[in-house]
Amino acid sequence: MSNLHITDPGAWQGQYPADRLLGMRRGIEKESLRARPDGQLALTPHPTALGSALTHPHITTDYSESQLELITGVHASVEACLQELTHIHQFTQRVLSSQGDEMMWVSSMPCGLPTDETIPLGRYGSSNVGRAKSVYRMGLGHRYGRRMQTISGIHYNWSLPGVTSAEYFALIRNFRRHAFLLLVLLGASPALCSSFVTGREHALQPLTPGSLHMPHGTSLRMGRLGYQSDAQASLCVSYNSLDSYTASLHDALTRPWPAYEALGIRNPGGDYLQLATTLLQIENEFYGTIRPKRTIFQGERPLHALRERGVEYVEVRLLDLDPFEPVGIDAQTLRFLDTFLLHCLVSASPPDHPDEVREMAHNQHLTASQGREPGLMLMRSGQPVALVDWGAELLAAMAPVAACLDAAHGQATDAADSHTQALAAMTRRLKQLDTTPSARVLAAVQAREDQVFVGFVRERSMATRQYLLDLPWTAEQQAACEAEAQASFAAQTAIEQADSMPFEMYRQEYVSEKRLGEHLPSPP
Repeated sequence: MSNLHITDPGAWQGQYPADRLLGMRRGIEKESLRARPDGQLALTPHPTALGSALTHPHITTDYSESQLELITGVHASVEACLQELTHIHQFTQRVLSSQGDEMMWVSSMPCGLPTDETIPLGRYGSSNVGRAKSVYRMGLGHRYGRRMQTISGIHYNWSLPGVTSAEYFALIRNFRRHAFLLLVLLGASPALCSSFVTGREHALQPLTPGSLHMPHGTSLRMGRLGYQSDAQASLCVSYNSLDSYTASLHDALTRPWPAYEALGIRNPGGDYLQLATTLLQIENEFYGTIRPKRTIFQGERPLHALRERGVEYVEVRLLDLDPFEPVGIDAQTLRFLDTFLLHCLVSASPPDHPDEVREMAHNQHLTASQGREPGLMLMRSGQPVALVDWGAELLAAMAPVAACLDAAHGQATDAADSHTQALAAMTRRLKQLDTTPSARVLAAVQAREDQVFVGFVRERSMATRQYLLDLPWTAEQQAACEAEAQASFAAQTAIEQADSMPFEMYRQEYVSEKRLGEHLPSPP
């Protein structure tokens, strides 16, 4: 049995009364490639009608000009969060449709990709901060390859009032221990287009020419084909405290890495190749299933913000886009995530140690590639344990958490939109792994006459495109979105006009170690 279960529900319920639970907040960041009707990557610039990718609060790009990132505000309810995400999708698709026939790709694994160097980097204007964002992306391309950066996902930002940094790190440790359960229940990327792995070694099996898969895969995006590198594999980041975590990141941000030093900052022609030659260029380059986060001041380094003001919220980063859901995720999943995260927070969370960290990585990679395999065994405290047994223990332990959330919201536990029913749905899913999103995706691809992954996602993307266009949309909504886009360009212009420092001086200042210091005065 796991020693991480809640042993006395009453002990934690007194700390989390209804008014505190109702202070739970969440927001979503959702990435999607722009694709052409033939299932190939759209190489057009980020549409001007969507606003400035640098300053728009809700619509930007992630790695590539071709990779949209749609961002909600912070919401007190699951329904309001999804409503805003849908609203942003509607405007985005209407702009895409008004300018041509592009659509948002509804899978985490990319559409048909061109050669690596042809994938366009995100562009953010002429300001120092805008140029730095592009140079950072150039560096990612050199370090990991541009194809790897075209993977898309959903990030779920979550907070609860009164949680200390130490408590958030306890949550994070438990999340990392139990992340395998989310991969098997929510993963939706068991197959991919072969263009993604051109020139790379892999263990994928062919479906048809051009399509590859893992028969029991759940989330190939979170496995060895995803955000991996020898450099980052050398990191042993500690999540035992704010100090230990920030010290680990500080080391990675200041440690020279020979291969990146050999590449250099600029090429002989003077073009920038990367922001820095250290193991990590900036904090965002560190890939993890979950991150501690703090809202930063303009120009402030995230590490400095964490050191000065502590953890404000956590960012869950392992969620795949569900191609069967119009905006990639549904309310039931969000209610389950709220239950899962609260369970991670209120459960006992002993310190992690290097052996356990290695077990976590082993479990993550095994679940990503083989999570639905009958009888699959993971490692827990040095001992083998069946994935389905461990998962069932965890889900059972979440029952009082779900009931407490329902009580706080005044919901009956048998209501269709309750946390208890969301948990029950995931319990059924674990017992019937052929009903998981990854199994459904693979079954849908294999049911096609051609068994082509890109063909399946192309059809789902076209159907989603039409669904979004058919939803009610008013002239007032359109006008408000257009005004927001115009305001974002005004904000970008103001930033560009305020610049007075040469870019190289700005770069050196931004990546300097002193900006990471523990006791710098906060910017005004």
